[in-house]
Amino acid sequence: MSNPLNKAHYFYRTVVFTRQGNKVSLADINHPDKLTELEGWMGIIISLADGAHTIQELIDFMKAQYQQVPDNLEDTIESVIERLLEGKMLVLTDKPVKLPYYLASPIEQLDLEKAKKLIVEDGYILH
Repeated sequence: MSNPLNKAHYFYRTVVFTRQGNKVSLADINHPDKLTELEGWMGIIISLADGAHTIQELIDFMKAQYQQVPDNLEDTIESVIERLLEGKMLVLTDKPVKLPYYLASPIEQLDLEKAKKLIVEDGYILH
């Protein structure tokens, strides 16, 4: 089994996403209509992975969403983070990170031409 997550680490997404209603999907900047819907928890964590919050802050935020916190909530969140890390959709760091323009907001809020230009300039490889 892997090492326990350091909950003081910040977490950020490495993927372009879209949020439509309660659904979060991965989006392709070059084909914005091609979406890959994420399972509920994965979508929540990707959409909140802004580089400005720690794993502990995520856990505390999610606990605050419930009147009665599920017993396995923390384990569920950690498990999903592990899967997103394995899929290289999430990165952990010990300092806050400012996301580049093309990762900072859902795709529907981006200027696609600007986003594509910046991705090329940065040499960013989308997963």
